[in-house]
Amino acid sequence: MTKGLFYKTKEEIELIRESSLLVGKTLAEVAKLIKSGITTLSLDKVAEEFIRDNKAVPAFKGYNGFPGTLCVSINSHVVHGIPGKYELKDGDIVSVDCGVVKNKFFGDSAYTFTVGEVKPETLNLLNVTKESLYKAIEVAIVGNRLGDIGETVQTHAEKHGYSVVRELVGHGVGQSLHEAPEVPNYGKRGTGLKLQEGLVIAIEPMINMGKKAIIQEKDGWTIRTADNLPSAHFEHTVAIGKNKADILSSFEEIEKVINKNNIPVIG
Repeated sequence: MTKGLFYKTKEEIELIRESSLLVGKTLAEVAKLIKSGITTLSLDKVAEEFIRDNKAVPAFKGYNGFPGTLCVSINSHVVHGIPGKYELKDGDIVSVDCGVVKNKFFGDSAYTFTVGEVKPETLNLLNVTKESLYKAIEVAIVGNRLGDIGETVQTHAEKHGYSVVRELVGHGVGQSLHEAPEVPNYGKRGTGLKLQEGLVIAIEPMINMGKKAIIQEKDGWTIRTADNLPSAHFEHTVAIGKNKADILSSFEEIEKVINKNNIPVIG
């Protein structure tokens, strides 16, 4: 038994779903504001207010000292970007990662947005990253193994000439934001923990256009690509199922906003 591994009851999974769907709605509120000229701190304030208005608490704020409600990571920033004075500009890509806690259970999801006209090669990176997430979810079923998830992401990303970040991984989700097991985006099919019903995990491919190497910025949080090329990030919280994984988070509300603004939906 993996230490700290908690299998969830159906009732607990529904509570995680409630939290995870609130994350999707929060990211949809953020999506309404994403345009050239807005600061990342403005997005963060709107997200915090929306979460608290929905009787939940931002999961990231204060987590190991993190100052924001959102992780907002621009272009070559992979994850853990701190919201601040940076103004979004035309051509940027913006990974927004959000977590909430409600009724003692966490939800966690991330989406990478585009700002204005983005280079076709960057759009392709986003498409492939999102595709790798959904391909991984397809194998997140009872009887498969963690290595199947990682291998699926890695194969799809590398087939398109991209690289997979090694140091950052997905994770279990429940009454803690990060539970066992770790869910790498690389690996070998047929290896690792056997997947069982009741396991809830966040699958979150972090895919780089260039090399896999990453660097931590001086702020102690922001992770960027070592070669300064773009990185994309998409994340869902899912419950392992017998024949099909149950996606507890949702991009539906986000993509309604994107469609309304006539921005091409990724993937």
